Amino acid sequence: MSLTLFLFIGFIGVLLVTFFKRPLINLLGEDNFLINRLKNAEWFQNYWLAGLFLFIMNAILFFSTTVIIYLLSYFLIPYVHLLVMVLAVIGSIFLWIIINKTWQGTKRNRLKLAVIGSSFYLILSLMLIYMLVTLEPSFPGDDPFMRAIGIFFGIVVTTVAFISCFIFTGFSKTIDERG
Repeated sequence: MSLTLFLFIGFIGVLLVTFFKRPLINLLGEDNFLINRLKNAEWFQNYWLAGLFLFIMNAILFFSTTVIIYLLSYFLIPYVHLLVMVLAVIGSIFLWIIINKTWQGTKRNRLKLAVIGSSFYLILSLMLIYMLVTLEPSFPGDDPFMRAIGIFFGIVVTTVAFISCFIFTGFSKTIDERG
């Protein structure tokens, strides 16, 4: 299976999960340990701190996945990196569902939380766009085409992650919220 096909299937999968997020959110019960822990934390009800928490958790998930994939590149086990990426997506969506179920503020503050938390992926996307625009050969005669393809895939992945994180955390689970 080519990387482009895998990326396309992943994009469609994340799009479907984002579109049908309500049934997924309802699968996670209210008696979850992490949800109770965050609901009882006073700092989490401040959208700045909750957004910063989401930003940091997104960064931890992203960089730990990157390190694991880098370490796996030293082994000759095919397709394990794809499994790691799928597990990272599932872990991220699980985190976003927990944030969605835990936040108890107004709709406006929920959107602020989502912008702050998902901006990690927006910053990564902008950095990758800059890398793509300023891409030059490493030495005379070098063809940076494959590097450009890799950076382009990174832009697609981080943009989809930004949009998905924003949708999962920015739009409420209930209709009866204030504001």
